[in-house]
Amino acid sequence: MRIKLSDRFTWGRLLRFTMPSVVMMVISSVYSVVDGLFVSNLVGDMALSAVNIMFPVTMILGAFGFMLGTGGSAIVARTMGEGKGKLAQRYFSLIIYSVVGLGGTLSVSCALLAEPIARLAGASPALMKDCVAYGRIMLAGTVIFMLQTSFQSFFVVAERPGLGLGFSVAAGLTNMGLDYILIAVLDMGIAGAAWATVAGYCVGGLLPLAYFATGERAGLRLTGTGWYKRQLLQACANGSSELMSNISASVVGILYNIQLMRLVGEQGVAAYSVMMYVDFVFVAAFLGFSIGSAPVISYHYGADNRRELKNVFRISGKVIAVTSGVMVLASESLSYPLAAAFVGYHPQLLEMTVRGFRMFALNYLCCGVNIYASAFFTALCNGGVSALISFLRSFLLRGGMVILLPALWGLDGIWWAVVFAEGLGALVSVWFLVSRRKQYHYW
Repeated sequence: MRIKLSDRFTWGRLLRFTMPSVVMMVISSVYSVVDGLFVSNLVGDMALSAVNIMFPVTMILGAFGFMLGTGGSAIVARTMGEGKGKLAQRYFSLIIYSVVGLGGTLSVSCALLAEPIARLAGASPALMKDCVAYGRIMLAGTVIFMLQTSFQSFFVVAERPGLGLGFSVAAGLTNMGLDYILIAVLDMGIAGAAWATVAGYCVGGLLPLAYFATGERAGLRLTGTGWYKRQLLQACANGSSELMSNISASVVGILYNIQLMRLVGEQGVAAYSVMMYVDFVFVAAFLGFSIGSAPVISYHYGADNRRELKNVFRISGKVIAVTSGVMVLASESLSYPLAAAFVGYHPQLLEMTVRGFRMFALNYLCCGVNIYASAFFTALCNGGVSALISFLRSFLLRGGMVILLPALWGLDGIWWAVVFAEGLGALVSVWFLVSRRKQYHYW
């Protein structure tokens, strides 16, 4: 029996409803990891460093799609909760058309500027050729990537999280299969990894576009729309926390690369690349649960169902707490085999990666609270608080710590920076959750 946004949620029902989003985000992260495994083992650690230089840039651009998707989905779900289904479809259509227009502009302009962008991102002369080869293809696929990130939220609003999962699985399989063909068989090197990733984007972005554009859909479908300037701006403001989080993480990632190049050179960037690939998968669980539960919160907030809002918030808090503990235990115990899968061929690099990841992994104690709190306030259409949490956690604190701590502790300071930042960010998140409880009646 299909679960609806209007249902009464128990532990089991909420986990069943959010699980497709969790798996979808994990799979999306896994196929990025597969890129890294193929590049590192078949092309080399220098190519892996080049991927890590350019990948944050592609994530900055994709963040605009995530902004419109998460911010817009909260507005659409709230409007559905108010009983205005036709209007919700028009809002949905405007947001998707805006993603296509903005993404197309960014794709063309950034692909043409791939070399200066690589230079700004911290590429050394030794890495420049690979950075441009990988970056130009990835940047050209920006519009498709933005569509994929947008639809991840809207499949949940349309009460079709399982279908969203299906598209993500298909995208992942496409990427992984083409990684093998283009890199291992056809020897296309780093460009092959980029083409495989963009092909995966096509499955995850273009096929959902066709799904929502054709036929009668019980939940959402693309229709004619109007110029709802206020709602579009509200979607941007509401999703600004997700935009801020993704841009900040990417900018700070670039800052990490610059610091590592200064301290230990290209090998340090390769070690950080491994941590980021593993981090994508672990953090994806928190992101997936937050994306999956957000439309439920928005719907019941729009319907003024305070009892269910409190119920979902209480269950979510327990899920985040349990998951955080499991994440730390798993990451500490798996640090060696995961690092060895990427750089087992290089003993010195392997030792550096394992040591760093065992420090870095302690951040999972707190980062789940921060990710959920930001998404929770987005779902309540309070983009200001959500953006502030994201800005403090992902930019100000992480950026500040990665500048400060290496001056005190050298290379270890880089690995500890994210742990300190997430811990301080969790204090801010908890303060906002406590202080705003009477305003929204979720506690």
